[in-house]
Amino acid sequence: MSPETALRYIGKNIPRRDASAKLNGTAKYTDDLRFELPVLHGRVLRSPHAHAMITLIDMTAARALAGVHAVICGLDYPNKIGLYLKDRSIFAMDRVRHIGEPIAAVVADTEEIAEQAIELLRVEFDPLPTVFDAVEAIDVNAPLIHPGLEFYAASDFIYPQAETNISNHFKLRNGSPDEVWQNCAQIVEETFQIPHIQHTPIEPHVGYAFAGKRGAVTLWASVQSPFAQQAMLADWLGIPKEKVRVIAPYIGGGFGSKAGVTMEAIPVAMAMKVPGKIVKFRHTREEEFYGTFVRQAVTIQLKLGCDADGKLLAMHNRMIWNGGAFTEYGVNIARAAGYSCTGPYHIPHVKADSYCVYTNHPVGGAYRGFGMSELHTAVEQGVDQLANAMNMDGLTFRLKNIVQAGEPLATGMVMHPHGLKQCLQAVAHEVNWQEPVEPSKPWKKRGRGIAAVWKAPAMPTTASSEAKIHISAEGILLNIGGQEIGQGTHTAALQIAAETMGVSIDEMQVDTHNDTQSHAYEWQTVASRITWSMGNAICLAGRHARTLLFEKAADLWQESADQLDIRDDLIVSYQSEREISYRALFRKGEVLIGQGNYMPAYLTGLDQETGQGVRPVVHFTVGAQAFDIELDTRSGQVSILKAVSAFDVGKAINPQLVKAQMEGGMLQGISSALFEELSLDQGQILNADFVDYRIATMADIPLEMKTIIVEMAQDDGPWGARGIGEHPMIPTIAALGNAIYDAGDVRLLHPPFSAEKIYLALKQK
Repeated sequence: MSPETALRYIGKNIPRRDASAKLNGTAKYTDDLRFELPVLHGRVLRSPHAHAMITLIDMTAARALAGVHAVICGLDYPNKIGLYLKDRSIFAMDRVRHIGEPIAAVVADTEEIAEQAIELLRVEFDPLPTVFDAVEAIDVNAPLIHPGLEFYAASDFIYPQAETNISNHFKLRNGSPDEVWQNCAQIVEETFQIPHIQHTPIEPHVGYAFAGKRGAVTLWASVQSPFAQQAMLADWLGIPKEKVRVIAPYIGGGFGSKAGVTMEAIPVAMAMKVPGKIVKFRHTREEEFYGTFVRQAVTIQLKLGCDADGKLLAMHNRMIWNGGAFTEYGVNIARAAGYSCTGPYHIPHVKADSYCVYTNHPVGGAYRGFGMSELHTAVEQGVDQLANAMNMDGLTFRLKNIVQAGEPLATGMVMHPHGLKQCLQAVAHEVNWQEPVEPSKPWKKRGRGIAAVWKAPAMPTTASSEAKIHISAEGILLNIGGQEIGQGTHTAALQIAAETMGVSIDEMQVDTHNDTQSHAYEWQTVASRITWSMGNAICLAGRHARTLLFEKAADLWQESADQLDIRDDLIVSYQSEREISYRALFRKGEVLIGQGNYMPAYLTGLDQETGQGVRPVVHFTVGAQAFDIELDTRSGQVSILKAVSAFDVGKAINPQLVKAQMEGGMLQGISSALFEELSLDQGQILNADFVDYRIATMADIPLEMKTIIVEMAQDDGPWGARGIGEHPMIPTIAALGNAIYDAGDVRLLHPPFSAEKIYLALKQK
């Protein structure tokens, strides 16, 4: 498919109307959410303290202000909410745990009145001891952020530690690493510090909510996971799930910040206090930094050893994740990093401990890569250091150690076929890996770096997908629950559906504006699982729809359905050589619905003490990146001359979209490698705006970028496809760190690799 064709499909097959209203009678909501009812506005009072007891909340003056409809605090909604660990109240109850935590909210006629009412709220605090560093917070003598942690409800694969700040401790034990260190020819020990960063989607979080007179709630929100939100909100409110409706229009970027529930319960809480009225609540840009997920910071203490031939023998990997004040989503990052801790290498002796730890920092949660970028920043630089210690080429060392198909992983799972070798060789070839190169100026130095990657979809064993295909005289409508957040989900879904049914893609439309009341179920649009999981459901629905069509035509012609086929959007009979348009089979208003449901029933859990399991993940997507850079020794400035990505996607359903993900992910990785860091001082964010929080711009794009698709089919994917959404930003920090070392002989352990840090490191050297 050419780029021009792909763009035509994107524009043509994502209609600007609610196609579901035509077929199943659901309500119609426009893109700009114009309501017949008047809209009230909500604002939130946020904590100025990192950790304190609340001793008084006086709402009298705020409630008396003209134009105020409701004032809400934690006592109105005492239930806790959480995806994997229920540890978070929507509004602070007895204490606040981070600067920016919601304490109270006001619903008023206008935002200006709501802001005035916020100023009239009086809150008194009694400060508590704080802890901001996760390594300090893990100490038994650290002040407790969550006394009573043992009473929080948690998923059966999350292990909070009572009377500590550890909300999850994942253990992996394989072999006997303590006994084989003496057999290692070289050992590398290093500690890496990876900071908090923000998602910075262009569109901030925003939600509208409406509560009916009988207790039902409708939420319109900028979210990645409407069905997960529906379940979490219903559980929090203590009402049946059917009474909560979530509608998700197109959203302007997510990257994990709009997964689960971050701020969306707040407009729901507001609406419940003013039934019959719609309430709008939106984040300011500053609130985006305080009030939504940040990427967890992490300290990684890595020990890695190999034998005299350069074969990896043993690893100790201790990861201490700074989960912030609440870790209801972030606890699963510690688990995912734990079972992925070796990177894509065969290491026979492994001991890993991955801790998610409470601190008085903002809430840590899902971020593109789900902990893998941070993990690989350490592992891939550690591998590079070990290769250097062995006087071995970094590419050769990796090729010698990558896990092969059929080999056991550290968890006991057997690795499936993959194309990592081809990926590594391809990116190395593109940057002329072993050829000498000269810098452009005497004060500049050239360097090349490489990194490998793997990532599995991090999800519970019950995560499932559903698809429905509606066929009528008016055409074919695909109904799915996967959210379109700019990654091309709808385009790929239409391709899979059309290919499965045997019709042209021009015959199909996708049902946009996700609605939990009318759309097919989807667990979440996260984990790079949509093309794979939802794609499987679409295949099943397509086969079912095709069967229903053939049965209908066979009944009309009094023939056998197995003698029918679809050619040029016509149903044809091999027996009688008749043909008919599928549209002609339907009376006005008649609809056939093909359905498909997919859940990987083969997944198994992991042992709590050893981390061992038969198949804890569905598969790993693997790949590699390489960079050719020039380093200015006078300023520390890094110029990326060429950046190359190669990933084994199993099968590229839409090659142009795959390449777009590779390019976008690599640029986001470059941003986190060279610029991004959330600056915190005693829990206070110092750069909560786009003036002081720097992200990569057009000026920072590599002079040349190349993307390479490798295809080694996955046994459980549609046409062998695997996910690719998160992976392209995972190896970037490590690959650039290795390139900087190659150029300047300085090893930086704390990204971002700013010009200032590089310059000072060069001066110190």
